Amino acid sequence: MFGKLKEKLGLGGDDGLAVGAPVEGQAVPLSEVSDPTFGQEILGKGAAIRPSKGRVVSPVDGTVETMFDTGHAVSLRSAAGTEILIHVGLDTVKLGGEHFTIHAKNGDQVKKGDLLMEFDIAGITGAGYDIITPVVICNTSDYADVSAVTGSPVAELDPLIRLKK
Repeated sequence: MFGKLKEKLGLGGDDGLAVGAPVEGQAVPLSEVSDPTFGQEILGKGAAIRPSKGRVVSPVDGTVETMFDTGHAVSLRSAAGTEILIHVGLDTVKLGGEHFTIHAKNGDQVKKGDLLMEFDIAGITGAGYDIITPVVICNTSDYADVSAVTGSPVAELDPLIRLKK
């Protein structure tokens, strides 16, 4: 009964799906990412974070679908079926894993807040790479609305992306 009322008032209803910030830093729109794959939302909608801390935690309860061997990116599937890509930096795959430490592997069941990887911000930027970190909902088409909370600092697990079925 109250679900319909909440939905009409815009107080939740079906939009209880949220993706927390996997990285601490400044949340910005994906359009600020210079790589068109992310900036033009080719892989899906989401947000980006300019990291202030070199840690990536799981933004949801779910499964590690792909932990890239180089540690620069990870894809997750939430318990609710949301497909999330977290990509630390631009072109950082070229570092071959240098400046990255992996803490999770393919198939791992993770809880919101579990450490997935660490990265050395100074090392990566010192090697000439942009550290901006896109967080993309790869199955955007499964949702009626995907909206990002940007324009302010975020701590790990602060609301970053809201999803509505």
